[in-house]
Amino acid sequence: MKRVLLSWSSGKDSAWALHLLRQQEEYDVVGLFTTLNQAFDRIAMHGVRRVLLEAQAQALGLPLQMIPIPWPCSNAEYERIMASFCLEARQSGIDAIAFGDLFLTDIRQYRETQLKGTGLEPLFPIWGLPTEALAQEMIAAGVRAKLTCVDPKRLASGFAGRDFDEALLGDLPEGVDPCGENGEFHSFVYAGPMFQCPLGIQAGEITERDGFVFADLLPGFPLLGSAP
Repeated sequence: MKRVLLSWSSGKDSAWALHLLRQQEEYDVVGLFTTLNQAFDRIAMHGVRRVLLEAQAQALGLPLQMIPIPWPCSNAEYERIMASFCLEARQSGIDAIAFGDLFLTDIRQYRETQLKGTGLEPLFPIWGLPTEALAQEMIAAGVRAKLTCVDPKRLASGFAGRDFDEALLGDLPEGVDPCGENGEFHSFVYAGPMFQCPLGIQAGEITERDGFVFADLLPGFPLLGSAP
């Protein structure tokens, strides 16, 4: 059985990738990893707080390794940090790294290039799945997520903070991918068949920065594992 680490974005696609990997006997997902913006202590594009990432990992029953990334960070520095992480992963007995990418070939090629020669196999469990059908399948299976970041050049800012549900899919303009794979939106998943129990969350402020609209999320009460 191959020991796998999953690249964890905090969103629905990486959660679904985990769900599918857990159904395959040849893979044993032993942990998650993500990068954190050191300046804000949040996952970069999703804008999700550390405390919520930790709550996700606890609800998934998996250890989460958070890799600090300086801000600003050059591509060369990012690749150096990730190369060091991959070396440590291989030395600790990891066989493969899994990603929740759907169809962007340049992203896949980049990941494959970065892992070449590391001894780590790149895995893409949800690659090529039709996104409209996939979005419907996720929702029907009980996946619950909030849109935490919207690119207003691609999707109206009012979508920030909305639930990823049937109503949202029906409201998406023509040309917007139902899973947001072209960067239209990013999400935070808080319930689904991959979780031991749902997370408590509450809505925070809607802000705009660096050309994107972010919907902040805060821990709900009680948070998983907290005192009543």
